[in-house]
Amino acid sequence: MISLGGITLTYGSFTLLDRVSLHISENEKIGLVGRNGCGKSTLLKILNGEVSPTSGSIDRPSGITAGYLPQIMKHSKGRSVIDEVMTVFSSTKKASDELEEISRELSERTDYESEEYLGLIERMNMISDRLDIESGEPENVRAAKTLLGLGFSEKDFERPTETFSQGWNMRIELAKVLLSSPDILLLDEPTNHLDIESIEWLEDYLKAYRGAVIVVSHDRHFLDSVTSRTVEIVLGHIEDYKVPYSKYLVLREERLAQQKASYDNQQRMIEKTEDFINRFRYKPTKSNQVQSRIKALDKLERIEIDEVDTSAFKLHFPPAPRSGDVVFGCEDLSAGYDGKAVFSGATVEIRRGEKVAFVGRNGEGKTTLMRVIMGELEPLSGKVYGGHNVTPGYYAQNQEDILDGSDTVLGTLEKSAAGWTVSQLRDLLGAFLFRGDEIEKRVSVLSGGERARLGMAKLMLRSCNLLALDEPTNHMDIRSKDVLKEALGKYDGTLIVVSHDRDFLSGLVDKLYEVRDGRVREHLGDVSSFLQKRKLESLSELERRFPKAVEKKDSEAAKTFMKVKAESKERKKLLARVAFLEKKVSSLEDEMSGIEKILASPGENDDILELTRSYLEKKMEKEAFESEWVELAEKI
Repeated sequence: MISLGGITLTYGSFTLLDRVSLHISENEKIGLVGRNGCGKSTLLKILNGEVSPTSGSIDRPSGITAGYLPQIMKHSKGRSVIDEVMTVFSSTKKASDELEEISRELSERTDYESEEYLGLIERMNMISDRLDIESGEPENVRAAKTLLGLGFSEKDFERPTETFSQGWNMRIELAKVLLSSPDILLLDEPTNHLDIESIEWLEDYLKAYRGAVIVVSHDRHFLDSVTSRTVEIVLGHIEDYKVPYSKYLVLREERLAQQKASYDNQQRMIEKTEDFINRFRYKPTKSNQVQSRIKALDKLERIEIDEVDTSAFKLHFPPAPRSGDVVFGCEDLSAGYDGKAVFSGATVEIRRGEKVAFVGRNGEGKTTLMRVIMGELEPLSGKVYGGHNVTPGYYAQNQEDILDGSDTVLGTLEKSAAGWTVSQLRDLLGAFLFRGDEIEKRVSVLSGGERARLGMAKLMLRSCNLLALDEPTNHMDIRSKDVLKEALGKYDGTLIVVSHDRDFLSGLVDKLYEVRDGRVREHLGDVSSFLQKRKLESLSELERRFPKAVEKKDSEAAKTFMKVKAESKERKKLLARVAFLEKKVSSLEDEMSGIEKILASPGENDDILELTRSYLEKKMEKEAFESEWVELAEKI
């Protein structure tokens, strides 16, 4: 359908894309991956015709339509949401007119075997298929279904687009792109502003889409679910794998390992051959053999090892000072803005060492709850209490607003770095991939991924025992997210994270609070069990299981059902806490064992006093966890 041949794109002396070739067939679902700044968004713009390459060819048949969703876009104003979305259906009339024109031309031609004639037949079939899909439902019904799938409510349909945030306006643009039903969808980070439920809806939509899809995403689960081919951009070149993302990682490692083995074998052979040539070059009886081997080396096709971009920022959070057992708690909490509650009746308790996620649709109040915990927002009503000696570190979602655009990268840290030398700050920034002259770059010119890394670097300037991270993975590439997840997994303080990234949350958090429909609900377990539970929690499912209890809410059956449900929830809560305590005790025992080994045979640079202090502190913490475990185990 579309082919790129030897595309090169240079900016001055810098080559972003180097002789890239790519063919995209009908109905292919392709994931475009690579680290931030490698050229993924630029390649989408080339495919969309917005950027012209320095050299190379683009073969794109006339009539092929593309729907492009950029990361940063202009939003329309002056219409309601539904009216704005309905503007895309003007393309249906254009398609019908084109189909009519092709039919007329085919009826007049007689070159039935020519490429032009066959091309017209192919184009006619594509348009017919698209119109068949679109004719299945009225346009207003399709628009409403798409908006509902992307998280809008029916009452939002008549609201002016300018009353929505940038993230919600992105959803409006995404709805327009999807409803235009182009031959190829070019989607640049479509999940950045979507919640988990909307991402799952988009996955199902794209899997069933009868057209080609090329998507840039840093959501591993999303790529695995939607795509069947992975194209990696690395150091200006592309590697093409006919498999989804997770399988691509395996094949990539296997290919590089095989390439390295072949290279090593060839180098040994070359070394032996050159050694033979050097030893017998001037010996007459060996001259024929020497010449033969020289010619063989000249003709040898040398194996080269692909350059691999191994750069990744390094992250290890400082040890967390000990806090009280309860880090944050609230009862019957209502919070919101201008006297209007976003949610109410919330009861939350977060204990020392827990890793907790806030999940829910955008705009439901996740960030509002986070701001209450951070003391940035006063509650409207309810009781709020915090633990002793809690030192929070807060990563806010809107880094572009929080970071001063006029500051340099280094200057941003210097404002918050009491007691740090410039040399230490340079080392810290180097660990976050800001090296050389890059530390003097203005924040205003940084990419989204660079701002995310700079925001994380600020968190490292002091030891915190509560990390509160609001959408920390937005704009981060997959490798950076893996580094962050690993560091948070090893973090020994308390973690609260707002995120819609299922792969990032999986295995990281052991409790979730869902903010939905003005309420805050606790879910014990990880994100996969939460998602499975959410799919079951519908009225029809409840009626199927407990029809009489639902029918008569005041009946004995209903009361028994509610009592059993409450007891079951409390038991699950106890079991989850016990499992958490066992995990912490085991972890502390491993850490203490490591310290014991060092103390048994200390090195020259080992601080005996500091190691002893750390050991005793961990021992006290372990004993406290064990005491709580015994107390809870008796209740189960």
